[in-house]
Amino acid sequence: MNLLLKIIEAENLTKTYNGFAAVDGINFHINRGEIFGFLGPNGAGKTTTINMLTGLAHITAGSVKLMEEDYTRNARRAQALMGIVPDESNLYEELDGRENLCFCGALYGMTKKEREERADQLLEQFGLQEAASKPFKAYSKGMKRKLTIAAGLIHEPEILFLDEPTTGIDVAFARQIRNLITDLHKKGTTIFLTTHYIEEAERLCERVAFIVQGNIVREGTVAGLMQETQGENIINFTLGGDFSAVEAEFRNSFPGYDIKSGKNSTVSIHSPASFTLLPLVKFFEERGLPVFEAKIVRPSLEEVFVNVTGIELQKMQTEQPAKTGPNRKGSA
Repeated sequence: MNLLLKIIEAENLTKTYNGFAAVDGINFHINRGEIFGFLGPNGAGKTTTINMLTGLAHITAGSVKLMEEDYTRNARRAQALMGIVPDESNLYEELDGRENLCFCGALYGMTKKEREERADQLLEQFGLQEAASKPFKAYSKGMKRKLTIAAGLIHEPEILFLDEPTTGIDVAFARQIRNLITDLHKKGTTIFLTTHYIEEAERLCERVAFIVQGNIVREGTVAGLMQETQGENIINFTLGGDFSAVEAEFRNSFPGYDIKSGKNSTVSIHSPASFTLLPLVKFFEERGLPVFEAKIVRPSLEEVFVNVTGIELQKMQTEQPAKTGPNRKGSA
């Protein structure tokens, strides 16, 4: 069993088109077994990065390692260890679901028995058994996305690359795809995920990198990035009584806290240092104010992204991928 922590390492990764840097000397790594997210608007360089990592685009400069082995100039030998799910399906419209999976298995050198057994397993796992004999062109967008992900997993790769997996599908299927991704992660699959949906990255990813105009502007764990942005600790209490009756006493007892009273017996307590919750609860309850709720307020990943990049959520979700240029997919 390979126990290497880093499965992918990219150093000074660069892609230029006629002097324009679509990806400009970025550095990052992906740990074994994690979901690593690339978060940025359309046109930021997300798809270009995936294409370089998977050998679908020539690397202008820099290097990439898979499990400590450099494959920068020979991506073919690494592709057998990768599952690749592009932003648009690459399966065959005339083949049915099972045939598409078996064909992909054959490309990876699987025997007929191996690929048929694996195809049936994936069709069941992805809830596509009833559609197994239907031509791919008859699938809904969500079903096509699920089968495309299944095809990327046919050979049980070391790492799965997912490029905008929920773009263009309805809410119900997007939820199913996210659940599938979560299940794959629980089973130990390493996943590289690109998205411009901030909520999706916050929900799925352990670590993220913000990429803007071909540059990584911040990287870290989701929890760590949110903690950096917060700047102070906040707890909101809902009490069974009127806080104003004990406010003066509270301020004397906890002089380092900033207090903001709200409506309906709510109070927000702010502190630059971490809270110890028990003394606060004890103070309220000893004065006849039972605590109905104590909620720690944390910033969202959206707030972190906006603070770091200056790009608003609305702009992230309304921009459309570029359709022209030397590599249409490379522009996303």
